Amino acid sequence: MGETGVIHFLRTGDAVTHAVAWLLLAMSIASWCFLLVKGWILLRARRQAPRAVAAFWQAPSLGEGVSALRHADAERVFTPLAEAALHGIEADVPGVLLSRVEHGDRVMRGLRHALQRSQRRLEFGQVLLASIGSTAPFIGLLGTVWGIYHALGSIASTGQASIDSVAGPVGETLIMTAFGLVVAIPAVLAYNILGRQVRQLGEDLDGFARDLHALACAPAAAIPRAKP
Repeated sequence: MGETGVIHFLRTGDAVTHAVAWLLLAMSIASWCFLLVKGWILLRARRQAPRAVAAFWQAPSLGEGVSALRHADAERVFTPLAEAALHGIEADVPGVLLSRVEHGDRVMRGLRHALQRSQRRLEFGQVLLASIGSTAPFIGLLGTVWGIYHALGSIASTGQASIDSVAGPVGETLIMTAFGLVVAIPAVLAYNILGRQVRQLGEDLDGFARDLHALACAPAAAIPRAKP
């Protein structure tokens, strides 16, 4: 009976087998690296959010609140919204095209764009995890099918059709399907866990944007300006 095993299968495989194996390895490394980096970013953002928002609302003016938020919000998740609210107020300069838009609509427009930018920043890379989680099993299955094809062709050329001669080579090829699942399962779990964190931060951002809109649309006398 010849040598069998995963190492033997990879060593005797052709270019397609090696390409599938390297592709799965690259997908696994990419998903784990992204999981660690994105998980750390979302963890920091979640921890900083209450302190950053509290620092903003405790400031004596909107301008100083934006400055305090810039220091407390290291991941710049909430800061763009406060900057947009401040910009919407400061756009009341005559002669500026944006000043011709109604004040409330102008503030809403700026907050909407800032909210979209913050959400895109939070959702960055989620497509990568979803793609890896959905395609890795099929890539592994491709390696298995290709390996079985070559294993059966090799067995047919030798003329040995016993169960011992078939089980070893065919069993080796099934490892590619297992590799595909090993790559896909962590990616799917990471997508769901990180997606939940993104949704929670998105809800916080939406609430913060609503509060900023109410603040920016309040009478001018109720909004203290930053001291010169």
